[in-house]
Amino acid sequence: MNTKLKINILFNFSDNAAGGGNQFLKAIKNYFIDKGCYVDCYRDADVIIINSHHNLFLALKIKIFNSKIKFVHRIDGPICYYRDDGYELDKLIFFVNKILANGTIFQSQYTKYACISRGLNIEKKTCATILNAPDPIKFFAIKAKENKVNTRAGKKIRLIATSWSGNVKKGFEVYAWLDKHINYDRYEMIFIGNSPVTFKNIIHKGPMSSDSLAMELRQADIFIFASKVESCSNSLLEAMHSGLPVVAFDGSSNPEIVKLGGELFTEPEQIPDLLEAIISNYEMYQGNIDLPGISDVGTSYYDFTNTTYTKFESGGSLGVGSLLVKCLCAIVMYVSWKIKQRFS
Repeated sequence: MNTKLKINILFNFSDNAAGGGNQFLKAIKNYFIDKGCYVDCYRDADVIIINSHHNLFLALKIKIFNSKIKFVHRIDGPICYYRDDGYELDKLIFFVNKILANGTIFQSQYTKYACISRGLNIEKKTCATILNAPDPIKFFAIKAKENKVNTRAGKKIRLIATSWSGNVKKGFEVYAWLDKHINYDRYEMIFIGNSPVTFKNIIHKGPMSSDSLAMELRQADIFIFASKVESCSNSLLEAMHSGLPVVAFDGSSNPEIVKLGGELFTEPEQIPDLLEAIISNYEMYQGNIDLPGISDVGTSYYDFTNTTYTKFESGGSLGVGSLLVKCLCAIVMYVSWKIKQRFS
């Protein structure tokens, strides 16, 4: 790896329990640090990675005063599919991508084509689709026999679900159905995170650190993932990297991740039979989990960033006309969105 390229991630990292984007970007940052190509100050960077709608105001100011810095934009969404303010936010993200980004990273093929269908123009961009991956120091599989369901005679099969967000679109109607309808003499189920639903049978544990969450996942047998709209769920990836076969909703990016490592459902009534299918062939499903690790993902991020920098450093052009005017227009859009968000 050529470590002469200097990379900064323009993101407000949190060391506390936080959403999937924070956890993934921390893992990528640590990968870049290990490879000697990360710089803490964006002013020292050759390339800045920006994430979705975060810190766009600062990114625009950086571009106005330092046009030599190149930008790679990591996009999720479309946000309008799961947030009330998503339509305006998507417009802002797409406009900033047009005037600012030299390269665009999509988290899944679903996100790529869904964003294009919503109006994202990537004709003059370098683009790549790169799945996320969790921190392997925390999220890893244990293959010990006691963690395989067919050797747990006399013990309940442990199901688990997680969600940092309490958004009802994360599949809580499915979790509410499971709370009432699965056989709790055969199963036990734990939900970790924020929930708008009060459970009777499902054991609800609040948000926890990545270390604690990883331990809970390794103690479980099957992961239930009911969220309907996901760019590339880190909750799902964390579970599968922890060795858990999955029963997941058949939609958005979920099939791209699950593949042969689980089963997909469209209605909650299908879940009991799918659980039995996994239990009957547990080792097969566990062995079929096939996802890139953070080393592969980090290498893909670096290679794409390096390709993007080389292309535009050697004379490539965004062809966007007056950069200052367009950046100012984007800033106005950003401020308008923030004001509306505050008073909504």
